[in-house]
Amino acid sequence: MPRRQEIITRLATQTRPSSHICTTCRLSLHQQRLASTATASAAHPSPIEPPPSGAALPSNTPSTSLRTAYKIKASILLSRPPLITRDLTPFEKAYFLYQRRLNERLAMPFSRYFYYQKGTPGDVDWKRKIKERLTPARDIGMYNAYAKEGWNDEVLVGAKESEPEAQVDALLRDAEVEALTGEEGQEVKKQEIEKPMPRITEADQAGDTKSLDRKLQRTLYLVVKDGKEGKWWFPNDVLIGKESLHTAAERIIVQAGGLNMNTWVIGNIPLGHYIYNYGLAAEAHDKPEELRGEKYFFMKGRIMAGQANLTDNKLGLTDFQWLAKDEIQKTLTSRDWNAVKNILSER
Repeated sequence: MPRRQEIITRLATQTRPSSHICTTCRLSLHQQRLASTATASAAHPSPIEPPPSGAALPSNTPSTSLRTAYKIKASILLSRPPLITRDLTPFEKAYFLYQRRLNERLAMPFSRYFYYQKGTPGDVDWKRKIKERLTPARDIGMYNAYAKEGWNDEVLVGAKESEPEAQVDALLRDAEVEALTGEEGQEVKKQEIEKPMPRITEADQAGDTKSLDRKLQRTLYLVVKDGKEGKWWFPNDVLIGKESLHTAAERIIVQAGGLNMNTWVIGNIPLGHYIYNYGLAAEAHDKPEELRGEKYFFMKGRIMAGQANLTDNKLGLTDFQWLAKDEIQKTLTSRDWNAVKNILSER
């Protein structure tokens, strides 16, 4: 052991180890050297030098620099979801019509006398309608799947058979029943069929942004106007005490839009947040604490029935609108729009 320790000591004192020493031994010697240095430092700590006579000592008094603070606000994104499906693209219209015509080619032929007895009014009405459309299907236009041109089932450019409006009209015409009236059965009277409601409402045509019966294909959001600044924004207010975001959102809906709304605040976690800084002017004040801005936390809500009423609201609001996402972009400032554009629904 003494001989081995002597060799290790001699190798450690060399400034440049010999080239015949392996890498493992070099690492071992280096670790021992570091351990020896650390032990010597702990055994003989260096004294702490006093500061120069002219240097200032650090003060234990609290700092008087400006401390930032923000108003915590809850904001409700109250929305009305889409009520109808969106309009189909031209490709989708042509594809769906092609699928219905293809189904006529693959299906079994229609058994006429299984449904209509020969010579009955139903049989007479059936023969009249089959001459007009050439197929049992009522909404695919004039097309005969078993004729020589049955393979030609694709929609031509500019054809109206793929348009939903044309298909609705075809179904309504087919639903009309001709009834014979009078003693001799000479007068023919058609029974009127109730038409479905249009996809474009009166509120759309009038441009009434306060109505919920508009843009039935889109999601509408409640946007209110502040009476002090004249700024359009979502209903919001400061949290009171230990109030949660969910409870604050429910309170804001009642205080802003009144009680004539059946609403639902979804969840307890906000969709997002937005930090609004007032600016750098607050740093010029001598106060130890100054408000730097506001922090908005957006909660999601739905309206099932009712309408907003700003009469006697407690938030100082003067006007409201139900707007889609593209309309909100034109109403809000660019700064506010960039904060919420990724939260709002495209439809």
